[in-house]
Amino acid sequence: MHEPVMVAVEIPLVGDERRKNWAKIIVNVDDSLATGWAFDGDFIATGGIQDVPVGAVVLVYGEKGSRAAPAIEARVYTVNNDATLSLRATARGRAWARTLRDPVEELLDEQGETPVEKLEWRPDLMRYSDAALREELQRRGHET
Repeated sequence: MHEPVMVAVEIPLVGDERRKNWAKIIVNVDDSLATGWAFDGDFIATGGIQDVPVGAVVLVYGEKGSRAAPAIEARVYTVNNDATLSLRATARGRAWARTLRDPVEELLDEQGETPVEKLEWRPDLMRYSDAALREELQRRGHET
């Protein structure tokens, strides 16, 4: 298994930070659903730098306006090897998830990997820093 190339990318904040907003690295789409639950993957923080794999499909969701009548916007990006994002699709309103479902599926198909292969790059150890992993290996008697 090969390690993905990770790059530090600024994940935009869509909408108002006081309202609902999130981002997710998408690894699979359930085409039987027409809601946000159709998009499988790991959540990442918005409005700052995140380490993500080159070629990843990132979905960013945000709301602005009042709680009673939020203005919803969702954007789909792909991650470039120069640590930039390419906007691939956008949607607004309550039908955002169904609007983006097919374009996201197409982007994932372009990558040519199966959902299981995409999940392999996300081991539980990724939440630990390199230094912490190195220290643990040394503690267990391994040379790094």
